[in-house]
Amino acid sequence: MQQRYIASWDSIRTHQVPAWYHDCKLGIFIHWGLYSVPAFAPMTGELGTVEMDERWFCNNPYAEWYFNSINVKKGPSYEYHLKKYGADFKYEDFTSLWKAQQWDPKAWAKLFKEAGAGYVVLTSKHHDGYCLFDSQYTDYSAAVSGPKRDIVGELSDAVRNEGMKMGLYYSGMIDWHFYPVPQYIQSEQIGCPTFEYADYAFKQSKELIDKYHPSVFWNDIGWPYAGEPQLPYLLSYYYNVCKDGVVDDRFNGLHCDFTTKEYQTGKMDRDKKWEMCRGLGLSFGYNAAEDESYVLSAGRLIGLLAETVANNGNLLINIGPKADGTITEIQVQRLKDLGAWLKINGEAIYGTRCSERTSIVSDSLAVHFTSKDGSLYAIADGKQDGGFSFAVDNVSAAPVPLDARTDYEWQRSGDRVVINIRNYTENDGAVVFKFENQK
Repeated sequence: MQQRYIASWDSIRTHQVPAWYHDCKLGIFIHWGLYSVPAFAPMTGELGTVEMDERWFCNNPYAEWYFNSINVKKGPSYEYHLKKYGADFKYEDFTSLWKAQQWDPKAWAKLFKEAGAGYVVLTSKHHDGYCLFDSQYTDYSAAVSGPKRDIVGELSDAVRNEGMKMGLYYSGMIDWHFYPVPQYIQSEQIGCPTFEYADYAFKQSKELIDKYHPSVFWNDIGWPYAGEPQLPYLLSYYYNVCKDGVVDDRFNGLHCDFTTKEYQTGKMDRDKKWEMCRGLGLSFGYNAAEDESYVLSAGRLIGLLAETVANNGNLLINIGPKADGTITEIQVQRLKDLGAWLKINGEAIYGTRCSERTSIVSDSLAVHFTSKDGSLYAIADGKQDGGFSFAVDNVSAAPVPLDARTDYEWQRSGDRVVINIRNYTENDGAVVFKFENQK
């Protein structure tokens, strides 16, 4: 019988992470909304490399934070807004400009499948408060204005038809449409303090659960403090309705199935399931000013996946579609590159677990280890074009490349195997060797 959860923390904390989330390793994050119309943010730096004070919030590289970036009334985004749209143009006025006229949810889902993803997480409501679903609690939604479509519902159907899990992001703590107070520093935290908003967030979250049955409920920033007593009711309800469901760690530290690392903040934890989320570039939402020089190369993307999986994590890599519903060529190509590598080397990723061996990392080389069904996989990332060598200790089996095209030679000295890779191209991605009957 399926376990039934009651509205108590003791009951909720007995929830176990389902096998699918451990096994699939790769998800696609999607940030799409009104902020995709201005599509602007300065290229400040990765989260975690800039102090969370005015230097960050007035120069925010996250295009999806455009509402706050113009509301602080200084900095590059504000200056851009004045020049492009004028001082009297409110953020809410973007509803008349967002049409999503070329959006094809089936094409998106096929691309994500080709990328090798096992799940998708869509922003159902970001901090701007604009909903991508038809909500009985607000008319401020894509179902009523803008595209006039139930984006969450249409994409959920398309994703599931491709055999992937569908998850939903919800901005629980922050809703600038409800409470348009700008944030300048991290310690101002933030969010709407009213019981009215806490009730709204609870009702909308339950609405998402009932209508769309998300396999991931990805809450952001935190949960309204006024609504903390209701969280056991919401989370137990979620687990009872969505039997395969998981939640992240952004519920004020009260409960999670997995922790999150975002760019340079957070940490890898080999003892607890975690998830790395980041954009292909510096922003989650589409930023038209962000060119290819800011986007992860195919090699770096593959290396990030290998590092994450080898250390007990999943990679939730983000795309930011344009306002018209198309995905930029460079983002499409990166997803296809990743999928092509996984088609050959996915055996070392999907369904694996942490090896007892920790990664070997230097400036020019990274070797990560995974294990499955009694076999050890060594995933070697040369980080640059040319040849490189690496050693694997305490193995008795011969190394077998998963890609038959790999140009290599190997030698044994006792229980140490040294592998020399020749004619390596960094953008082809890491090379993978299997050692059978090894840990």
